[in-house]
Amino acid sequence: MWGRPTDPTVYGNLEIDMTRALAYRDELNARQRAAGNADSVTITHLVAMAIGKAIAAYPDANAIIARRALYRRDSVDVYCQVATDGGEDLSGLKIVNADTKSAIEIAHEMRTRVKRVLEHRDPGSERTKSTVRKVPHSLLGIVLRVIEFLTYDLFLDLGKIGVEFDQFGSAMVSNVGSFGIGHGLAPLVPASRVPIVLLVGSVIDRAIVKDGEIVAAPMMTIGSTFDHRLIDGYQAGNLARIVVDSLTDPYEAFGLPSQSSSVDAQLSARRRETTSSDHDGSECTDRTTESETPPSRRAATALD
Repeated sequence: MWGRPTDPTVYGNLEIDMTRALAYRDELNARQRAAGNADSVTITHLVAMAIGKAIAAYPDANAIIARRALYRRDSVDVYCQVATDGGEDLSGLKIVNADTKSAIEIAHEMRTRVKRVLEHRDPGSERTKSTVRKVPHSLLGIVLRVIEFLTYDLFLDLGKIGVEFDQFGSAMVSNVGSFGIGHGLAPLVPASRVPIVLLVGSVIDRAIVKDGEIVAAPMMTIGSTFDHRLIDGYQAGNLARIVVDSLTDPYEAFGLPSQSSSVDAQLSARRRETTSSDHDGSECTDRTTESETPPSRRAATALD
């Protein structure tokens, strides 16, 4: 009755007690207000920081699949989706080096750039949209597949026609909790070559067992989607553990930023070093080390 399975998508849910994450967010925002800064930290920022930390710890998950080979990205970049036009359209922005930035740094970058996205003034997203709008609807699927092939299989820079190279980065984060949705699962976007998509639900009080007692706690579900060609159960479990631990206790995972009174002098978290010493894959046992650099781009390192 069904065709042979060809889709490598795997889904899973992360259930997280957000008690300390909410306290962490509120404390950071209180510090921001006291310093006269307008950048408010949100749950989305914490999730972006958590998945950035997880990918940095397991860099084999930070790769592009091209021509049946793996090319590791040079940086951990997280794409955060943004609803525009009253929720009728979807855009977003890429946080470059998300694993090295504090929640306040991410909040500052997103506030500045989201304003431009909402006003349709963001150069990256608007150039891409402008290019897509010029294509007849009947040809759009074909054109997107061609662009995907030229970008990720041939590693060509299509910036001159308005397509930014690797526009979506290492992982996507979309917060549907802001629409009142408690839980959801998102599909992978083939043209993006992003192997991880996180759908953040709303924070809801639920009954849980803590220290042998039933208590109410603010719980959040993250719907996780990953590409099984790149990430197996072992890697997914390790990535999930870091995301859950980081959001369960961000004080322990990231530390509190030092105080600053300047918006320009953004607060830097005094975080512990949690990334693997094997950041460049030199000690990898299941894959060989780098063999070549993709033509025209230095965004990724080839792996066998």
